[in-house]
Amino acid sequence: MSVVIKAENISKLYHIGQKTQLNFRESIELSVKSFFQKNTHQPNEFWALKDINFEMKQGEVLGIIGKNGAGKSTLMKILSRVTSPTTGTIEMKGRISSLLEVGTGFHPELTGRENIFLNGTIMGMKRDEIKKKFDQIVEFSGVENFIDTAVKRYSSGMYVRLAFSVAAHLEPEILVVDEVLSVGDASFQQKCMGKMKDVAEKGRTVLFVSHQMAAIQNLCTRAIMIRNGVIEKEGTPLHVIDYYLNGTLHAGTIPLIENKERSGNGEIRFTSMSLLDQNRKKINAIYSGQNCVFRISFQRKNPGILTNLHLSFGIDDQSGMRISIFNNDVTNQAFPIISENTNSIDIVVDKLPLPPGKYHFSLFSRINNDIADWVQNAGVFHVESGDFYESGKLPEGGQAQFYIAHHFEIPSE
Repeated sequence: MSVVIKAENISKLYHIGQKTQLNFRESIELSVKSFFQKNTHQPNEFWALKDINFEMKQGEVLGIIGKNGAGKSTLMKILSRVTSPTTGTIEMKGRISSLLEVGTGFHPELTGRENIFLNGTIMGMKRDEIKKKFDQIVEFSGVENFIDTAVKRYSSGMYVRLAFSVAAHLEPEILVVDEVLSVGDASFQQKCMGKMKDVAEKGRTVLFVSHQMAAIQNLCTRAIMIRNGVIEKEGTPLHVIDYYLNGTLHAGTIPLIENKERSGNGEIRFTSMSLLDQNRKKINAIYSGQNCVFRISFQRKNPGILTNLHLSFGIDDQSGMRISIFNNDVTNQAFPIISENTNSIDIVVDKLPLPPGKYHFSLFSRINNDIADWVQNAGVFHVESGDFYESGKLPEGGQAQFYIAHHFEIPSE
């Protein structure tokens, strides 16, 4: 197989605090200030990527994994020619079609139909070629009733469905897909995975960024892990995923208060998560089927009451797949006022339905619609085998991801 992508020493530098594009007046003002104020504060330099090197052969499917901020999306934008590298070169053979983030790729004032033809033309296709694919694109996307509506009126899900369908059906030699697919519903995500497999089987090349390790393992032939702008691991998907998850598990053992990988304005800051039984006594592990409590403790940036607190507690399995979430908006339990003496929230769970295993959790908070603290790899907790069905029996290991209370009946005749 011939090499279709060759990246050599790719680096990308950003100047934090400086506008990427200045108008004429701003450029003049900046030049004057620089001349008369020699000690003017300069923006911080941030290297999003550092000396990235890799090759891809025709028909390969490359998975790219890493934590948020690692540099994955920056690399995808460089490969898609949305932005240029600061240093290094990229050689690419063939047409490239990209699906990066919601809002890119389509002109908002044009209809879905017009955007299909516009994208095909940009890729170098003739109008007759686009016409042959048009019906397939629209059918796959499921937006038939809105194809002549301006895409600015589409929901994010509709936008992504049409954008992916265009990207995949216009026969690019190289298809680049970022995490944006997570916006779509589960059934459409499954269709997308099948379509990307189909594209690869036809000898085309796919680059796929995702936090869903199961998707990376099932779809990709090779994977790389990026950390802090550099390629830290490269190899088979299973090998790279194991390396990534082992590092994630190790990171999860860091005390929550010391976890540096968080974002938000800091109005509150999560300090710990404790496991309690139904009597509010601390425990080290939970049993399947046990009534339990997750106690989330936090500290405040400023004394006083908190208003309009939103809290989410996400649970992921060891492959990184989100399997459940606790969310006080969903349960319609608003916290309009949190007194100044309250520094923890209890999440009460009846009859925990999780099988034995190790689980990751993430924490998210919002106060008055502003993100206060968000820790995506907040820690881990363990579930031990318990008599969920009160029968002394459980499904064999690996047969179930959840336990669901049920019973059997013979219908009356």
